[in-house]
Amino acid sequence: MLNLSQNRIEGRIDRSKFKSFAMVKEFSANKTFLRLLVGSFILFLIILFLPWTQNIRSKGYVTTLAPDQRPQHIHTVIAGRIEKWFVREGSYVEKGDTILYISEIKDDYFDPDLLDRTESQIKAKELTVNSYMEKVKALDAQIDALFQTKRLKLKQADNYIKQAQLKIQSDSVELEAAKTDYEIAKRQLARMEDLYKDGLKSLTDLETRKLKVQETMAKQISAENKLLKSRNQLINALVERSSIENQYKDKLAKSEAEKYATMSNLYDAEAVVTKMQNQYMNYSVRQGLYYITAPQSGDITKTVRTGIGETIKAQAEVVSIMPGQYDLAVSMYVRPVDLPLLQIGQKIRFMFDGWPSVVFSGWPNLSFGTFGGKVVAIDNFTSANGKYRILVAPDKDDKEWPQQLRVGAGASGIALLKDVPVWYELWRQLNGFPPDYYHSNVDQMGNSSEKNTNPDKNSGTTTNSK
Repeated sequence: MLNLSQNRIEGRIDRSKFKSFAMVKEFSANKTFLRLLVGSFILFLIILFLPWTQNIRSKGYVTTLAPDQRPQHIHTVIAGRIEKWFVREGSYVEKGDTILYISEIKDDYFDPDLLDRTESQIKAKELTVNSYMEKVKALDAQIDALFQTKRLKLKQADNYIKQAQLKIQSDSVELEAAKTDYEIAKRQLARMEDLYKDGLKSLTDLETRKLKVQETMAKQISAENKLLKSRNQLINALVERSSIENQYKDKLAKSEAEKYATMSNLYDAEAVVTKMQNQYMNYSVRQGLYYITAPQSGDITKTVRTGIGETIKAQAEVVSIMPGQYDLAVSMYVRPVDLPLLQIGQKIRFMFDGWPSVVFSGWPNLSFGTFGGKVVAIDNFTSANGKYRILVAPDKDDKEWPQQLRVGAGASGIALLKDVPVWYELWRQLNGFPPDYYHSNVDQMGNSSEKNTNPDKNSGTTTNSK
């Protein structure tokens, strides 16, 4: 009722006796609305000055911290045909356990005695190498003998030359003596002729002197002939020495040529042996590749190739394996504009798919069902989606991540930044400004502190103190 009249009936009429009065109720709408409005305004002012944690939200997925702990495909190194499976999907295998056996499909390796035959060929070729080595040793001995004989022959020829030279000297002396005797005999004959003319000597003495002159002349001619023979002997000795040297040069050249040819054959044979040994090891290793084994302990998640008798190519995927021991992490992507706000050691809160959670992003202390993590790696280049990938490991100071969490599960991350008032956060969101850029430092006592590099909040721009 509006209560416009000055005549009131309050206290005069029992309203309970009248149905119409009972259906009418008195409201004080103006007072209630005013109270609600004032209370809401006060509550709004209080909320504006409450602390609000700036954050960055991003989607990601669960992965492992180390690359060797992530799911991997096992490939076959050689081509083959599937003969027998030793595991099935979901089986747990230890490192080195046999997963699959394949048989050979190339005709070059069909021989079951391939290794034995190859080993026999290697032994035969090694004997060839040994024979070449012995031949080289024999040729070395032959060359040494030729050098020794050549040295002795040259010494002998030098002696002959020296003897011829001495003989020439001796014959030259005899020739000079014969010439002297001949000159003396001629002078004596002239004196004898003068004495014979004077009648002092007889004809017999004169004839004796003439005979003496003829004898000395004959001796001179004989000595000169002997000297010429000695000179010829010297020439023959020199020719013989040159012939010996040339003869042994030819023999040594032939022996060394044969030696080097043998050494060339030796090296070729050694190269063949080395190649065959390499081939033998390849055959041996190839036979060990027929059994495909587990590179590490884990669970067989998926068999890519199935059945018996199926042919698979070299380097083909056979099965997928998930390592049994792994350290979980989350791989998430952030926008380039948010990358400067993150650093190694940054705290992240996660909501995992399948785990119920109640999240207040601005008040992380009131959130329920979230798990903590720390940034351990930040990529220096963008991914295919144009964002930067960061890797987050579990926070050891927070509660453990769920044991039922598996690699590949979805995760929603919230990177906690600076604490600011609610009114500032609303003002920032309305103006479209990014969160404040700050550094979180840890002192020697282990207390963490935050350093804001944008103290001028009214400017609405971020500046790096660096």
